Amino acid sequence: MILVTTETISGKQLETLGLVKGSTIQSKNIGRDITQGFKTIVGGELKSYTDMMNEARALATKRMVEEAQAMGADAVVAMRYSSAAVMQGAAEVIAYGTAVKFV
Repeated sequence: MILVTTETISGKQLETLGLVKGSTIQSKNIGRDITQGFKTIVGGELKSYTDMMNEARALATKRMVEEAQAMGADAVVAMRYSSAAVMQGAAEVIAYGTAVKFV
């Protein structure tokens, strides 16, 4: 499966199949939250949160690809990520784009 942020794929003619998306909601671990709270005092990267968000993006992407494959897509174009706070301590990550088939 080819994933691109562009609206076209060089050298390919595309047939649009439709919107595809995948999402996940991740919450903070209380132990992680406490240790990362201390980190905000001294500054620097909040590594465990970075890892959590990377895992969330990977899972959202996987779900989007599965949806595209179910439609018979060869690629997803105009792919994007978005995230939003759902409630205190939880965030949604969504991956979305347009499923296409090569003509």
